Amino acid sequence: MAAASRDQALSLLAAANNHGDLAVKLSSLKQVRGILSSADPSLAAELFPYLVELQSSPESLVRKSLIETIEDIGLKAMEHSYILMPVLLAFLRDGNSGVAGKSIVCGTNFFCRVLEEITMQFRWHGKVERWLEELWTWMVRFKDAVFAIALEPGLVGTKLLALKFLETHVLLFTSDSNDFENFTKEGSKQTFNISWLSGGHPFLDPVSLTSEANRMLGTLMDLLQSACNLPGSVIITVVNW
Repeated sequence: MAAASRDQALSLLAAANNHGDLAVKLSSLKQVRGILSSADPSLAAELFPYLVELQSSPESLVRKSLIETIEDIGLKAMEHSYILMPVLLAFLRDGNSGVAGKSIVCGTNFFCRVLEEITMQFRWHGKVERWLEELWTWMVRFKDAVFAIALEPGLVGTKLLALKFLETHVLLFTSDSNDFENFTKEGSKQTFNISWLSGGHPFLDPVSLTSEANRMLGTLMDLLQSACNLPGSVIITVVNW
């Protein structure tokens, strides 16, 4: 990142954090996202600590915009995105349901992408780099936190998105076809399939992952059986699954 772009981004981050006008804050954060998106990932990551400071913003719209920025920039600079993960997990318990819901959606996208990267890196290079293993640890924490949200009393909108994550988790780790033969070309973009792990992996155990998916499926079925105690929209979500 050129010095001028870095200075501009820092100035915009300061405005997003401290300006009295909400419109200016949102506009500044949007401009920061554009600057970081076009920068080299390793250089953009230098500003991640300043980005994290925005998590304490009193405006929910700023916090929601921050999540969008985390997803956009973090997925492009995955090697450094572990810096942003504590913010994502903290927002799961945000008092604003829109912020909490957006963090679930963002985390779900991260979860799927990190899972694919872990599998492909080992397949192509025979190892998984330390940063990616650490990022997976954050994804496990995210999964556990969202699972808890899905089961505990809370706002319906947030619970619906948590249940959608459970659905995604079940589908990821339940193999309905052997797609391993198609997973051979480096650089190809495909949806993860549990059969990709059939050749072994240093820390992703397909047996335990499938077992956990089955437990989550059982939880969804239990929710369906107790439908009379659930809000209508939650019932619809479980039935649609």
